[in-house]
Amino acid sequence: MKQVFRPFAAAALVTLLAAAPAAAQKSGGTLVVQHWDSPASMSIHEEATYSVVVPIMAVMNNLVLYRQDQPQNSMQGIVPDLAESWTWSEDGAELSFRLRHGVKWHDGKPFTAADVKCTFDLLQGKAKDKFRVSPRKEWYDNVKEVTADGDFEAVFHLKRPQPALLTLLASGYSPIYPCHVTPAQMRLHPIGTGPFKFVEFKPNEHIKLAKNPDYWKPGRPYLDAIEYRIVPNRSTAILGFIAGQFDVTWPYSITPPLARDIKKELPNATCVLATNNGTTNLLLNRDKPPFDNADLRKALALAIDRKAFVDIMTEGQAKIGAAMLPPPEGLWGMPEEMLRTIPGYDPDVQKNRTEAREIMNKLGYGPDKKLTVTVSTRNVATFRDPAVILIDQLKEIGIDATLETIETANWHAKVTRKDYTIAMNNTGSGVDDPDQQFYENYKCGSARNYSGYCNPELDKEFDRQSMMTDQEARKQLVWQIDKKLQEDGARPIIFHARNSTCYQPHVKGLTIMVNSIYNGWRMEDVWLDK
Repeated sequence: MKQVFRPFAAAALVTLLAAAPAAAQKSGGTLVVQHWDSPASMSIHEEATYSVVVPIMAVMNNLVLYRQDQPQNSMQGIVPDLAESWTWSEDGAELSFRLRHGVKWHDGKPFTAADVKCTFDLLQGKAKDKFRVSPRKEWYDNVKEVTADGDFEAVFHLKRPQPALLTLLASGYSPIYPCHVTPAQMRLHPIGTGPFKFVEFKPNEHIKLAKNPDYWKPGRPYLDAIEYRIVPNRSTAILGFIAGQFDVTWPYSITPPLARDIKKELPNATCVLATNNGTTNLLLNRDKPPFDNADLRKALALAIDRKAFVDIMTEGQAKIGAAMLPPPEGLWGMPEEMLRTIPGYDPDVQKNRTEAREIMNKLGYGPDKKLTVTVSTRNVATFRDPAVILIDQLKEIGIDATLETIETANWHAKVTRKDYTIAMNNTGSGVDDPDQQFYENYKCGSARNYSGYCNPELDKEFDRQSMMTDQEARKQLVWQIDKKLQEDGARPIIFHARNSTCYQPHVKGLTIMVNSIYNGWRMEDVWLDK
C-alpha cells in the first residue's frame, strides 16, 4: 500500500528550525519552562489538553513519531520510534511493526509487544483496568484488535483500509503505556521509556523531569533535567522570562504585542510566531433550548465578526478558516474563495448581522425582548479574552450574555457532560489530518464531540475519505465535508490561533511546529549553550 501524502511545506517554514550544528551540542543543565496552568493528572491518554502532553511527551515514546526537527508535520516526516520499521498488508487491512530490542521502562522492566497491545486495549476499553475517560478513543475505532507476535512484533488489524492511521500513531497524544503499571499510577507518576524520567508534580507549583541515563537512543538527551514552573498569570510569566527565570515561555501563548514587548527588553531572545492547528471555536448546546433551534444557531453564526477577533486578539496574525487548518501551514484547509460561500464568512459583517437580526425578529426577539444566555469558558487568558469579545458582538443581534469562568481541572468534564448553553472553547488538533479532526470532533457519539452534532450521512463520508489513497481526490472530498460542517454550525470556528513561543538565546535544538500544538515536545535534542 503506497503512501502518497505530499508535504506542502514552503521554504519559509523551514526557517523556523532552530537547530545548531551537531558539533556544538553540549550536555548538562536544567531547562526551565513556564507552564500556564495546573493539569488534572499526568496521564496523556486520559487528558484532553496540551498542559499534559507538553511536559509528559518527554517521558514517553510512541511506535512512530513526527520528526522533531521539521516544523510541518506530514506523512513523509514520520520516523521510527519504539518501532524499527513497519509494513502494510496488500489489502491495507493490517499494519505490522517490528519493535526495538533492549528498550527498558524507567523502572527497569523490558518493553515488549505486549505493552503495545495493552495500550490499545486500554484505549478501546477492552482491558481489565479502565481509563476514567479516553478522549481519543474514536481515533482507533477502525482498529479491530492489536496482537503481539512474540516480544518484538505488534500487528494492527483494521476493519477497513486507513492509510492515515500512521499520522495518528505519530502524535504526541499516542504514547505506549506499560502493561505492568495501572492507569491510576500513570495519572500520578507516569512510567515511560523516554529520554526523561518523571520526578514530581506539585499542583500549582511545578512538574519536574530528570534525564534517563539508560535511554535507548545513544547520546540523548543532552539536558540533565527539565522543570515546568506553573505560573498561570501571563503578565507575571513574561516578567519572569525577561528576568531570566524561564528559558522558554509556555508554547504558543505569547500574543504579537506581548512578543514585541519581550523583544524590546530582550532583543536576542527568539520569538517564533506560528499557527498551532488550534482553533478558537463555539460550542452550542443543540440538545436543549434555545440552541436546539437551527435558525437561532444560524443567527449566532451570522453575528460573528471573525476579522475583529483576529485583529483584537492577534493584531491580524491569526488565520480565518474552517475546521481544517488553512494553507500553507495546513495540508487540508479549503481555498478562501470556497470559504467565503459559507454563512458568516462573508466579510460584509453588517449584511450578515442584518440577516441575523431578521432571524431573531422572526423568533420573537427584539429590542424589548432580548435573549439572555451564559457564555462558559476555561479560566485561562486564551479562552477568556475571546469570550469577552463574543459577548460584545452578540449584543449586536439582541443577545445579552454573561461570562462564566471554569478552572482547568473541571473544564473538560463540564463540556463533556454538556453543562453549558454557549461555550467559548479552544480545540487543538492532535495531527493535521482529516481522520483526527472528523472522527474526534464531529462523529456521532464521539467523547470530544462536545456540541453533540450528529449527521449519520456525513459519518459515511468520513469513512469514505479515510479509505482513499489518492490524496488529491481525498482533499476535494474533505473540503466538501468541512463546508457542510460549517454550514450546519456543528462547531463554529472563530479563528485559527497564531501566537509566539519565546526562548532565551542559549536554548538550542528546539523546533516550533506549525501544524500541531502537541507533537514537538520530546526534548531529547534540546541543549543549553551556557
